[in-house]
Amino acid sequence: MTFPEWTKPGIYGALVGAIVVSILGFTWGGWTTSSTAQSMAEDLAAEEVTLALVPVCLGLSADDPQRIAKLADLQEVAGFGRRNAMLETGWATRPGSDTPDRDLAAACLEGLALDG
Repeated sequence: MTFPEWTKPGIYGALVGAIVVSILGFTWGGWTTSSTAQSMAEDLAAEEVTLALVPVCLGLSADDPQRIAKLADLQEVAGFGRRNAMLETGWATRPGSDTPDRDLAAACLEGLALDG
């Protein structure tokens, strides 16, 4: 079976076009692979859970009998040390966990208006 003469350039054109469309789609078109989409969904879920737990952190701080002393300690510390100090208060511990959460500590500092 013989193919027409225009078939070879047509196949090359379709192949190059498919490659160009794929490159443009993944770089500028917003296309993602399933693993990238899964990673993005997990990151978003973790952020939303952290934001949902900020009221718990604020409630723990409001119920703490040593609140004033701990807030004074937090005010004295600056920068990244403030988040570490927040971890030591115990307010940034997720329910059901024994260890404080760094992301929750940062979000709780924002909720207490101590982030800057």
